[in-house]
Amino acid sequence: QVQLVESGGGLVQAGGSLKLSCTASGSTFSFRSWGWHRQAPGKQRELVASINRDGHTNYADSVKGRFTISRDNAKNTVYLQMNSLKSEDTAVYYCNSGYYSGGSYVNGNYWGQGTQVTVSS
Repeated sequence: QVQLVESGGGLVQAGGSLKLSCTASGSTFSFRSWGWHRQAPGKQRELVASINRDGHTNYADSVKGRFTISRDNAKNTVYLQMNSLKSEDTAVYYCNSGYYSGGSYVNGNYWGQGTQVTVSS
């Protein structure tokens, strides 16, 4: 069982920045791939960024060039740095412990509780 705790959400003006953190319990963090998802009201949850065990990253087109996912294996923490935020980035953000298959990130069973990001225009 892996427990994930997210933090760092909040209210920010358009054009501003936030950095989300997701800290995992247990000793298997470094062996896992990680994804950040978001879900806006009335919309499906979507993957915005992922990172594999070697640090290779992928991003959704909507956040490419603005968001950066990173990991610190010593701290069991994965981060999402969000810059140049837009109103359409408003959502609940979740981290997930998953894996890569065929070059694509696949969601695993472990999810955080979510952290709200609200961008005011």
